Amino acid sequence: MKAYHFLNQNMRSGFGDEPAWTVGEERTWAGKTLKLCERGYHHSPSPYDALQYAPGSMLCEVEVSKPVEQDASKGVSWTRKLLSARDISVELRIFACDCAERALLREREAGREPDPSTWDALRVARLYADGKASKGELMDAADAAYAAARDAAAAYAAYAAYAAARAAADATARDAEVRWQIEHLHELLGIA
Repeated sequence: MKAYHFLNQNMRSGFGDEPAWTVGEERTWAGKTLKLCERGYHHSPSPYDALQYAPGSMLCEVEVSKPVEQDASKGVSWTRKLLSARDISVELRIFACDCAERALLREREAGREPDPSTWDALRVARLYADGKASKGELMDAADAAYAAARDAAAAYAAYAAYAAARAAADATARDAEVRWQIEHLHELLGIA
């Protein structure tokens, strides 16, 4: 079964002490039992699902044996074969910027104009993704946006109660946003 998994830049997983993976390699779990989130070779049905467990930016397409345990976003199997791997750090930066921009635009549409430093952080993050800003410039912009967010936290606390009350009504919008995120990430990655 085809699935996805992320590795660190050094082709090692985020947990355990296994050696680095190589493309084409297949491994079988040596333990006596498998347990989701604990023991075995984990995988996800899509890059979007795998992203929440990513220790790094190396997206791996894998082939796994039939999952022993699984939920909607992850499964665990006895074997995993690494079919391909690629560094998608640039695509992930662009994806994060696109998601952040949509959130800022929703705030604007709701009559809550985001702080200018937040827009600037987004601008610098896009430049960084394109190789046109330094890491220092990115960190400075992020620090300024964080300071503005910290100052706005007290005002936001009052809004949180209202937002919580609307959460049930916004389930459809939330589902639509997740669908957009999945489609957008797959588009950035060139995955049908």
